[in-house]
Amino acid sequence: QVHLVESGGGSVPAGGTLKLSCSVSGVTSSTYSMAWFRQAPGKEREGLGGITTDGTLILGDSLQKGRGAIGGNDARTSLYLQVNRLTPEDTGVYFCAATPSRLWPWNILQQEQYSSWGQGTQVTVSS
Repeated sequence: QVHLVESGGGSVPAGGTLKLSCSVSGVTSSTYSMAWFRQAPGKEREGLGGITTDGTLILGDSLQKGRGAIGGNDARTSLYLQVNRLTPEDTGVYFCAATPSRLWPWNILQQEQYSSWGQGTQVTVSS
C-alpha cells in the first residue's frame, strides 16, 4: 500500500516562496506517476505539476512563467513542490498523489487517474 505524507505547509507571506515535500513509501516501481494538487476554498482541485512515467516534469498553468517548479527522485520516494511569488490566491490545501498507472503529459494532472493521496497540508498566504 502506497503511503504519502506532505510537509512544509503553514502560513507564508505574500510575495514569498512556498516549498513542500512529499515522502512516499510502499512504491514498488520507479515508473510510478506522481503529482501535486491544490484545493483552494470553494474551488475545484487543481493539478499543479507532476512527474510522468518516464520522468518528464510537467507544470500546470499556475506554475508557468517561473511561478514554480516540481521535482522528485528516481526511486519515486520523494516529491517536491516550489511556488514562487505567492499571492492569497495560492491559499489552499496541497496534496501529493501517486499511481502505478503509466501517465503522460496529457493526463498527468487529472486527479481521477490517482489511486493514492496524502492527507494534504494547509497553506495560508497572508497579504
